[in-house]
Amino acid sequence: MKHTFRLAALLLGLLPAAAQAQGPVRRHLIYFQDKNNSPYSVSQPQAFLSARALARRAKQGIALKPRDLPVNPAYVAQVRAVPGAPEVRYTSRWLNAAVVACDSVTLARIYQLPSVKGGQTLSNTPQPPRPAPAVQPSPAAKAGETPRATYGKAYAQAETIGAVAMHAAGYRGEGMQIAVFDAGFPGADQLGPLQLMQQQGRVAGTRNFVDGGRQVYQRNSHGTNCLGLIGGELPGTYVGTAPHATFHLCITEDVGSETPVEEANWLAAAEYADSVGVDVISSSLGYNTFDRPAASYTYADLNGRTAISSRAALGAARVGMVVVNSAGNDGSNAWHYIGVPADADSIITVGAVDSLRQHAGFSSYGSTADGRLKPTLSAMGVASAVLSPAGTVVRGNGTSYACPELAGLVAGFWQANPQLTAQEVIGALCRSASQAQHPDNTLGFGIPNFEAAYNLLHPNAPLGRPSAAPKAGSKAPPRRAGRAKQGS
Repeated sequence: MKHTFRLAALLLGLLPAAAQAQGPVRRHLIYFQDKNNSPYSVSQPQAFLSARALARRAKQGIALKPRDLPVNPAYVAQVRAVPGAPEVRYTSRWLNAAVVACDSVTLARIYQLPSVKGGQTLSNTPQPPRPAPAVQPSPAAKAGETPRATYGKAYAQAETIGAVAMHAAGYRGEGMQIAVFDAGFPGADQLGPLQLMQQQGRVAGTRNFVDGGRQVYQRNSHGTNCLGLIGGELPGTYVGTAPHATFHLCITEDVGSETPVEEANWLAAAEYADSVGVDVISSSLGYNTFDRPAASYTYADLNGRTAISSRAALGAARVGMVVVNSAGNDGSNAWHYIGVPADADSIITVGAVDSLRQHAGFSSYGSTADGRLKPTLSAMGVASAVLSPAGTVVRGNGTSYACPELAGLVAGFWQANPQLTAQEVIGALCRSASQAQHPDNTLGFGIPNFEAAYNLLHPNAPLGRPSAAPKAGSKAPPRRAGRAKQGS
């Protein structure tokens, strides 16, 4: 019946042009020729960047450049006017591009525009979001006087990187803004350990780059797990590593597929994070193999300059944010290397260790194709305590969990040392980590420690004697080629 009606509507000319598509509608990244004759100017950045974003740049001595300017709106209007009614999903300042949904005939017309330089096909349109699971009440807080009792099952992962000492020193992320890129946040607006951030208005922004709009409390619970590792706070039950930070929640990942459009979503989220003044990006995402084999990456592509998301991560670093990204979970697979954007330069790529500070077998190895050290740092990712959308605390494995733990540490450490630039924050954490003298492509510089890093910068006013961390690490991996599905 549905097909009969559609055919009749086409014959009668009742359907809009977009419904009369020539072949499947896919998403494409369209690059523009230039930013000439734009109404935007680097001399008036308040038109496209928030005061907080401008302050972050000014504090670090980062000048505005033409790459920061938005896409020329006249070029976007030309694309929208092409017959076939293409949908412009969003634009990219840094790549001077737009993500457009259209059929192949319309795409050919877009490529004929004089303002268009070229493009690449990203994917089919995403699957509709799945209903979020029912949220059960979180357990009541338990009484306890010791730090171990306060943190509940999250104590070991916080203690491993010195977050317990960081909190005792008064740094819990106050005044810092963290963007979390993930696949969904069901229950994050209702769970007990995440209620304080909701009640205090510390979810400053939400964006759904997969479906459009701002609804993020849906789709896959992976983002809820990762958010809790940073922002959870229910003393006696669960405490994250930066529980008093302010958050921006972004859905960039569509778990129903694996396509380069998710990298374009990551790019859009990074530019959003830049524009609102975010300090730290936490991304437990990675890509190597796509549903369309021709789009998959090879080891040679892991140079930090090829993948869309890697270019986006570098762009975020260049404007003064600290990007923290999981290394991947392919350490025991034929392809055992990191993915993208973990290969990006000037970011923290996070490997995983267990509670004994030993390398987790699944944690992906470096180096990058151009020989740069990866991962950068490591944190606990074996039997990590994570919040489920059902309101319970469960155990999970993955560099996905090591990443937000470390992102929270970064926020607290930067809060404690506001004079530092983003790259100086990374440098201080690396110089004070457990393998600082002998970094490798297994754990990078090793496991960071808040007290050690703080005391390195404040030798005349140390916080206290940091606990000795056993040297962690194992032999560097053999250099082999291969591919793997996204690990988290």
